[in-house]
Amino acid sequence: MFKLVKFLEPYKKECIIGPLFKLFEAILELLLPTIMALIINNGVLANNQSYVFKMGALMLFMAILGYGCSLVCQYYAARASQGFGTTLRNVVFEHISTLSYAELDKFGTASLINRLTNDINQLQLAIAMLIRLVIRAPFICIGAVTMAMLLDLKLSLILLAAIPVFAIILYLIISKTAPLYRIHQQKLDKMVVLVRENLLGVRVIRAFTKTDYEKKRFTQANADLTDTAIYVNKISAMLNPLTSLVMNAAIIAILWVGGLQINLGRLSQGEIIAFVNYITQILLALIVVSNLVVIFTKAFASANRVTEILDTTTSTIEMTSIPCCTKDDNAPIIQLNNVSYSYSGTDEKVLNDISVVIGHGETIGIIGGTGSGKSTLINLIPRFYDVTEGEMLFCGVNVKEYSLTKLREKIRVVPQQAMLFSGTIAENIRWGKEDATDEEVVEAATIAQASDFIAKLPNGYDTQVSRGGQNFSGGQKQRLTIARALVAKPLVLILDDASSALDYATDFKLRQAIKQTSALMTVIIVSQRANTIKHADKILVLDDGNLVGLGTHIDLLNSCNVYREIYLSQKSDREVG
Repeated sequence: MFKLVKFLEPYKKECIIGPLFKLFEAILELLLPTIMALIINNGVLANNQSYVFKMGALMLFMAILGYGCSLVCQYYAARASQGFGTTLRNVVFEHISTLSYAELDKFGTASLINRLTNDINQLQLAIAMLIRLVIRAPFICIGAVTMAMLLDLKLSLILLAAIPVFAIILYLIISKTAPLYRIHQQKLDKMVVLVRENLLGVRVIRAFTKTDYEKKRFTQANADLTDTAIYVNKISAMLNPLTSLVMNAAIIAILWVGGLQINLGRLSQGEIIAFVNYITQILLALIVVSNLVVIFTKAFASANRVTEILDTTTSTIEMTSIPCCTKDDNAPIIQLNNVSYSYSGTDEKVLNDISVVIGHGETIGIIGGTGSGKSTLINLIPRFYDVTEGEMLFCGVNVKEYSLTKLREKIRVVPQQAMLFSGTIAENIRWGKEDATDEEVVEAATIAQASDFIAKLPNGYDTQVSRGGQNFSGGQKQRLTIARALVAKPLVLILDDASSALDYATDFKLRQAIKQTSALMTVIIVSQRANTIKHADKILVLDDGNLVGLGTHIDLLNSCNVYREIYLSQKSDREVG
């Protein structure tokens, strides 16, 4: 948690002024029992009404002044805690955006969302309590004990005897609940994963009549989370009654001993009442301390989770800022030299010793069975992942030596899952190039075979896209994401099974349009359809992470069993004959 203190630096004024006002309020509160003792001794017992009214007015003034100080403190606490949370949330979000796919896979989407929201909210609460109560509660305890000792030193020994008992209780509760709060946050992550899966996959769940099964999974995870929450809260809840028990026992002992002292004439009634008031103040302050313990125990667990993200550095480190090549360079645009890749945390190679040379303007097809490493291979080119062994060259230079921004400006990837964002169709296409003209947007849509269906929409290119593009079909979304990539006129266009939702005729027209209008652009097509890539200049055939075939369609039919099996499995008997 101490690593996050730097985010409070802009709020030094709030962190100083707020506690000072709270401290002043605590001083006023500590004086009230002494004034009450004076009223009883000098006013009530002496039957001096004017003294009672005068001191009562003083107490009322002090109470109002203390209330004003409390409001000022709460205002500064709110400013500091909300500002801290806003700054930290922005920093964490920006840091997450710098992480590579490897680090994002490690944390998981659900955990990142929880840390960005729930954990930072817990830290905001801790900051607010830090300013409002962390100084006040201990000061009240110490001040009340000091004032009690000034009234009667022997009687205050009962208070001092109760403090070690309270400290032991506090230690036992903290040591038990701290690890449980971490476990609770982990189970909350699991719960978010289940909710996310169910919301995103609701159509699949209903299509396979798995609603009851998913309800059972959710109920089990929810029950597990609930059991942990109840267990840790039961332990935390023991703090208040145990504190009250210890302090009330101290009050009984003080009243008993104090009564004897009054009978002996060593203490007055006013002093005993003041003494009891100080004990009550200590009790209330200790209850506040016990609640703070719970809040800060949660906050420490949350701080560790947030710090874990900030301490994680991306594996795709920018070494220099070499500008990307131009199309007339003599070096091949992409070259893989003995490239291998393993996902973090495992020694199993997803890609194994792959060497390929891709020239400018070539159309490359990549095909293979499920899990053969096709998507992993194309993710290495724009450095979404970094190679484990070997090297990936772009225009003769290792991709690790390029600026990530410059490299990715020249490479556009259309992923398997078409993703659109809220806004208009034109705004979504301009994601590929912010300053694209209307003519460039239309041109990109035409090449992507999207202009026809856009023209039929009432608002055309100004049609609003709902969240995730839910108001478009799968094929329409794929064509819009392809247009988004084409509008930038990249050196390399990577289509990662990006036409799977298109019919064969539209798929053919798309490939023809890309070839005719972008002859100098290198196109890499990942597909499960042999017909989609059969006319490519080169076809890479992957099998279980190994490159088992490289050549043209005709060459591979004669030399590669894996490609021949894939191709023949997609043909009818008449076509094969």
